[in-house]
Amino acid sequence: MREYTAASAPDISAEENLTDVIWAHAERHGDVVSFRRQVDGAWHDVTARDYAAEVLRVAKGLIAAGINTGDRVGLVAKTRYEWTLLDFAIWTAGGVTVPVYETSSPDQIAWILSNSGAKAVIVETDEHRARVDEVAGKLGDLDNIWQIEGSGSATPAVTALTELGVDVSDDTAHERRRSVGADDLATIVYTSGTTGRPKGVALTHRNLLAEIRACVAALPRLLAEGNSMLVFLPLAHILARAIALMAVYSRVTVGHTPDPKTLLDDLAQFRPSAVVAVPRVFEKVYNSAKLKAHSEGKGKIFDAAERTAIAYSERLDTFPLPVGLKIKHAIFDKLVYSKLRAALGGRCLGAVSGGAPLGSRLAHFFRGIGVTVYEGYGLTETSAAAAVNTEGAIKIGTVGKPVAGTSARIAEDGEILLKGDVVFGGYWQNEEATAEALEDGWFHTGDLGSIDDDGFLSITGRKKEIIVTAGGKNVAPSGLEDTLKSKPLISQAMVVGDQRPFIAALVTIDEEFFPTWKEQQGKPAEATVADLADDPDLRADVQAAVDEANTFVSQAEAIRKFTVLPEDFTEAAGEITPSLKLKRNVVGEHYADTIERLYQS
Repeated sequence: MREYTAASAPDISAEENLTDVIWAHAERHGDVVSFRRQVDGAWHDVTARDYAAEVLRVAKGLIAAGINTGDRVGLVAKTRYEWTLLDFAIWTAGGVTVPVYETSSPDQIAWILSNSGAKAVIVETDEHRARVDEVAGKLGDLDNIWQIEGSGSATPAVTALTELGVDVSDDTAHERRRSVGADDLATIVYTSGTTGRPKGVALTHRNLLAEIRACVAALPRLLAEGNSMLVFLPLAHILARAIALMAVYSRVTVGHTPDPKTLLDDLAQFRPSAVVAVPRVFEKVYNSAKLKAHSEGKGKIFDAAERTAIAYSERLDTFPLPVGLKIKHAIFDKLVYSKLRAALGGRCLGAVSGGAPLGSRLAHFFRGIGVTVYEGYGLTETSAAAAVNTEGAIKIGTVGKPVAGTSARIAEDGEILLKGDVVFGGYWQNEEATAEALEDGWFHTGDLGSIDDDGFLSITGRKKEIIVTAGGKNVAPSGLEDTLKSKPLISQAMVVGDQRPFIAALVTIDEEFFPTWKEQQGKPAEATVADLADDPDLRADVQAAVDEANTFVSQAEAIRKFTVLPEDFTEAAGEITPSLKLKRNVVGEHYADTIERLYQS
């Protein structure tokens, strides 16, 4: 058993809560731009003073509507300014925010709102309202439904709540706000649910305050006052929400954008100092740049620049840098790297990645072009990051050291256990699941990993996802899958082989890259993935990716066969979660016959 404990974190007093910072900023730094809000394609500044006033007005409306201390309020919306505004308003009114992914089905919405006992829900659009209305009979004591974007005679939620609260005094609202302490419930975040019903992770104000302060201390350059950050991941996901809270806490200007299709334009306009994303976003930035260079006849230059960036990053850990490498890097910085940084807005000091492994090659590539990606690790149950690489201590290929106030332990079976103020106290109304997850304050993550002599944590797989072949070989599928997914042609991959004679894989094709691939290979433009699933050229390119993935594992763990599926895994089909995690049992059921055929020939 191996254990590492980070330095202790500053004490959090019993009287503190997440809203304190809003009024501290308004009083001491009222003219600082806390947010830049996108309205009709233009960005408008919102100062700390104006933001606090708006939060207070909406909170007074919630109080007038009957929201009491501890009442749960559902929030179904894309990433937008109002999401963060309403989150703070709910806390100011003493309530508990229950985020719901805006892509959730009516059945999922019904489960989350009913299980949490939500007293009210705020939705974004007519479509969201329709989904709630569809399951209204299952929602128990739901008193109010407000809508952010009003239609017809409906008044937008912020306006409606502001009007509703005109008779509630400021003193009443502040008294309510101050009645909530660090150990009171702040939010119930439902896990994505790769298996079974989502569980409600109950996080207190202390949990989130500990997360905020630990990560601000770990990344002082990225989260420095005066910087800016564009939030584009779903705020229903704990990573995006925690990062947004860190930015508010540090007086970093926050912007929101919900549409991945406009992300590059938004980055160019907003010009953030830092970017937070899941690995898939970084993969797409890299793949798009490489594809563009090759399509313009500059492929050899890009490939040479890529090799140089990786070599440069690798040598940063083993000074001194060779003079020749420094010269090549400087040349490619002007030709290639500066353009890649421009795609991120031109001012990006660095980035944070979480949610899944990034991969060493991609991490070295981005550090080599001048945008270091600080990879971290955590779960909803740890209020987001429990470990992270920092500006003062980074080791690519790991997820960093535990954050301040957090301990990590590797159990006898290799499972990662975590303990500290960032760790939740239990699942909402689920004592059985809580007892399984927590033991003497240690959270059993379900992930497998190791801790090196310097305290850096590495993730090697998921305990419940370990495949045991018919020959008794234990195989962690995530490493193989992550290597496959790093290729521009491949969107998703699922390794199979439990109780089978060998390892195989289901592979899906990236819909954005597929048209380019067809053009490069001279295939008919109208051909679908289903049409070309058995095409020799397509299979050869997938096989090349498989061969590369196999170089990282033993022969017994290698993928021996694969099949290209006619369509991608989708959230609508229940095959992936909103955060793009595979629901292996669902995919296994949907493609049971396909898997059988892999072992019949």
